[in-house]
Formats: sequence, structure tokens, C-alpha cells
Amino acid sequence: MQLSASEIAQLLNGSVEGDPQVKVNRPSKIEEGGIGTITFLANSKYEEFAYTTTASVLLVSRGFVPKQQISATLIRVDDVYNSISFLLEKFGNQVVINTGISSQAFIHPTAKLGQDVSVEMFSVIEEGVIVGDGSRIASQVYIGRNVELGKNVILYPGVKIMQDCKIGDNCIIHPNVVIGGDGFGFAPQANGSYKKVPQTGNVVIESDVEIGAGTTIDRATMGSTIIRSGVKLDNLIQIAHNVEIGENTVIAAQAGIAGSTKIGKNCRIGGQVGFAGHIIIADGTQIQAQSGIASSIEEPNTALFGSPAIGYKDYIRSYAVFKKLPELYRLLAELEKQVKMNGSPPE
Repeated sequence: MQLSASEIAQLLNGSVEGDPQVKVNRPSKIEEGGIGTITFLANSKYEEFAYTTTASVLLVSRGFVPKQQISATLIRVDDVYNSISFLLEKFGNQVVINTGISSQAFIHPTAKLGQDVSVEMFSVIEEGVIVGDGSRIASQVYIGRNVELGKNVILYPGVKIMQDCKIGDNCIIHPNVVIGGDGFGFAPQANGSYKKVPQTGNVVIESDVEIGAGTTIDRATMGSTIIRSGVKLDNLIQIAHNVEIGENTVIAAQAGIAGSTKIGKNCRIGGQVGFAGHIIIADGTQIQAQSGIASSIEEPNTALFGSPAIGYKDYIRSYAVFKKLPELYRLLAELEKQVKMNGSPPE
């Protein structure tokens, strides 16, 4: 797809500074650029590249004041991140799922498919499944008994949705996600062995949720594991049985959430964060990557860091001290030596 700067500005409700007829056909990183590309400046750390980029068009905020001449045509917008997100969808190169129903897919006679549903080859749709209008099911997808899919759901190759789970409208589930596998439930026995606890619940995913590749969401022991509307999950996340994640919470890759933990809405959780089970995380909590959360967070909008996590600013202040501990230890040892020799510390 090729668009002129003026056409892009019209799409974004922006204003053009430079050549309104310059054409672009793909996005680029600001430090790489390239003739015929569009890039963006949303973080001041990258401002130096605005003056050297070879991109044809540069998206900037309305309040941006350049310190040097910029060769690219500028498009000024209200929100750079939202604008570039919109354009990436326009220029997007998503996996294409063929329309229609493949003759090589298995669809149980009792399954109900809505209008304009696509099912690619080697996918399996079991008995009692309901698929909403406009949903697209790629190849090698498994949908278990009595699963319900909403409208306009996209299931990429290799997705597995086990029996009785429910998926809302407009959800996007990336390759090799497993929804509804058994929760990790085992009862210790007197002889030291473990007996499996039946996992009889399901997973409920509300609307407008996106789940990254390789993520696993376990079914509840009883009741439901629940992912609320607007949640965005990165790749390779483990969500255990009976967890609940609140609306519009985002979680980065490799996080792990133990059973029955409740995470509030509008939380932002970094990569590799670990949560103990049976705790509650308040709305708006922000957690730095690689932190460990062992107890409930009751105060909304708290920022945390460390393992076990403490207040973000407290951690930064503490880190400033403990990275100096070797030097402080050396000084303390010398001070002790002086005291022993002189009977009093040096001035």
C-alpha cells in the first residue's frame, strides 16, 4: 500500500510540514529510515535520529520543536503512539487466514458456525461448539466440546481451546496458545506420592482480549479462571487455575501467576514477574520486570520493584546503597583496624 503524506495526515487528523505529495509504502525505525518509509518520534531519547533519518515522513507531536533542520516531511499529530499503531494496522503484514471452510477440517455435525466463519485445513471443531459470526480459525487449531467463541475471533495456527471454555468477541489468540489445560492440582499422600485433583471448571475470556504465542491459561479446579475485557497478554505467560485478571491489565512475557490470585484492572506488569497464589493485587498496580510478589497489594496505583517486591522508589534508593557494599565493607574493615591500633577511630 502506498500513501502520500497528505493522505496520511487526513487519516490521522494531523498537519503536514514539508512535501504533502511525498509517498510512503512501509514503516521504518527512525535510526534506519529509508526512502519511501514513514517513521515516528515519540520518545525524546531518539530525537538525535530525527535530524539524520532518511525516512520520507516523520510523525511527531504537535508540540515538538526541532533544534536542527529535518529533511523528512513532518506530520504533526495529537498522539504519536496511537497514530503509529493505527498506521501499522494499515501497513500490517498479519498472517492471512483463508476464507471459507476447508474440506480437510473436521467439524462435528452438532457444532454451530455463524456467518462468514473461516476454518482452515487440519483444524478440529468438536461437538457442541458455537462459533460467532466473522471468526477466523487457522490451520491445526483444536476446539474442544461445548466451547463458545464470540464474533470476530481470530485463532492463529496451533491454538488449543479445551472443553467448556468461553471466548468473547474480537479476541486475538496467537499461535500455540493453550486455553483450558488442567490446573496444577495434586494432593500429597501419606506415602509421599501425589494424587491428581480433578479440574472441573473452565476458562472464561471476555471481549477484546489479545493473547501472545505460547501462553497457557489453566482451567479452574471449580468455577472459572477469568480474563476480563481488554486484557493484553504477551508471549509465554503462565496463568494458573482460578486466577482472575481485571479489565485492561497488560502483562509482559514470561510472567507466572499462581493459583487463585486476583489481579485488578489497569495494572501493568513487567516481564518475568512471579506471583504467589491466593493473593489480591489492587487496581492500577505497576510492577517492574523480574519482581516477585509474595503478598497482597492493597493500595491502588502502587509501583513495585524487587524480589520480594518493595516500593519502587525504596528499591532504587536501596540499590544505590547495596551496590556500594563491597567498598563500604572494605572501609569498615580498615576503620576497625585503625580502632584496634589507636584505640579510637581516625578523624
